[in-house]
Amino acid sequence: QVQLVESGGGLVQAGGSLRLSCTASGITFIIYSMGWHRQAPGKQRELVAAMSPGGYTNYADSGKGRFTISRDNAKNTVYLQMNSLKPEDTAVYYCSAGPSTAWRTLNFGSWGQGTQVTVSS
Repeated sequence: QVQLVESGGGLVQAGGSLRLSCTASGITFIIYSMGWHRQAPGKQRELVAAMSPGGYTNYADSGKGRFTISRDNAKNTVYLQMNSLKPEDTAVYYCSAGPSTAWRTLNFGSWGQGTQVTVSS
């Protein structure tokens, strides 16, 4: 059974930084694409960033230059470093896992419970 557990969300002022973490269990982490998505109130869930097993990345335009996805295969953990945060980044952030091609097809099938990120102006 796949389990994805996020941590690191919270309240931060505009311009600040946060690092989200997601630890996976129940999967062979090293062969999975991992992703971060977010959902703001009244909006659809959207991709933030994704990473292939080999380290290829896919970023939404909204986070390019500010957000960095990384993974530590030894710890079964994927991270999202978020810098220069803006109020419009406020959302619930979800970790996701999918097949090796999911970083570009966005075919993620497993999801964490989400962690709230709130950016105040």
